Amino acid sequence: MTDRHSAHKDLIAPVRAAMYDFDLAGLRAALHAACAPDVVFRLAFPFESIAGVDAYVDAVFAPLAAGWPDLERRDHIVMAGPTPEGADWVGCGGYYTATATAPWLDIPATGHIVHMRFHEFYRVVDGKIVEMQALWDIPEVMMQAGAWPMVPSLGREWHVPGPASCDGLVPGPYDPQASAASCQHIIDMLAHLKKHPSQGGAEVMEMERFWHPKMMWYGPSGIGSGRGIAGFRNWHQIPFLNGMPDRGQYVDEIVYHFFGDGNYAAVTGWPDMYQTITQGGWLGLPPTHQRIEMRSLDFWRLENGLIRENWVMVDMLQMYDQLGVDVLARMREFNKARSGFDPQTGRAVAA
Repeated sequence: MTDRHSAHKDLIAPVRAAMYDFDLAGLRAALHAACAPDVVFRLAFPFESIAGVDAYVDAVFAPLAAGWPDLERRDHIVMAGPTPEGADWVGCGGYYTATATAPWLDIPATGHIVHMRFHEFYRVVDGKIVEMQALWDIPEVMMQAGAWPMVPSLGREWHVPGPASCDGLVPGPYDPQASAASCQHIIDMLAHLKKHPSQGGAEVMEMERFWHPKMMWYGPSGIGSGRGIAGFRNWHQIPFLNGMPDRGQYVDEIVYHFFGDGNYAAVTGWPDMYQTITQGGWLGLPPTHQRIEMRSLDFWRLENGLIRENWVMVDMLQMYDQLGVDVLARMREFNKARSGFDPQTGRAVAA
């Protein structure tokens, strides 16, 4: 008999297949078969929450497929498991790829291969998807088009790889003991991270206890990636905490969804962070003294009891939007000088 978490991965498989050999009608049919009638899709800015399969396909995938007509989905992580509270989730990580032949979200077409990372988490109840929480790395697409209008990343910007162990499509049967241990390792690690800076210096995080010395931290575009504990701290954590030292102080206002599957663990939440920009330095932002929420959807892979890889997605456009910065509007300013764009609006015009 198939365990329920393996069955939930099987539930998602036709949806993933319809996006691999992309077919809009096939995707619509696969989603209707897999989803509850009142399913809600929670997506990155500017899409936000959309109720129902047809509205989701029409608003999100139809425009994407119009700009990227040979669209293809590639998953390098598919895992599933229960949260400590008893909810069942499936987590998928990978990227969409295609030839960018027309603008999408007014991001200029390059005529070349484009790739966009995704983290997509599906909550399953009684054999049907009832909720999706997903982030797409839209800034990554802007960068490939030469149209990222915000500050340069401190970390490395690149085509983030899948697991070095090549085992991210986690097979069944579900191992509850190993999965729970992986999940608990992450929960303990995060509890220690939150001790700094409110309870002491970097030593209170005990990072060597949780992280492999050759760890890879794959951040979202706009922040970039780092290698090793020093790379993680230099290119992400130090500027992040310098700008928002109250990170981790509002856990009572947040609902996390942690789950594990073998050597993998994941977390999703909508949002799953609150903090206040009280100092300068992070992303070049001034100390606005404004509290912001952040959506961060993450995967971790453990190797010999330590975290070897961590994939992190943050809704960067939504973060800027809370500060009153319309990144897409600013990007359109870049487009005014491009051939094929209206110089008044920065939007694509018919040939």
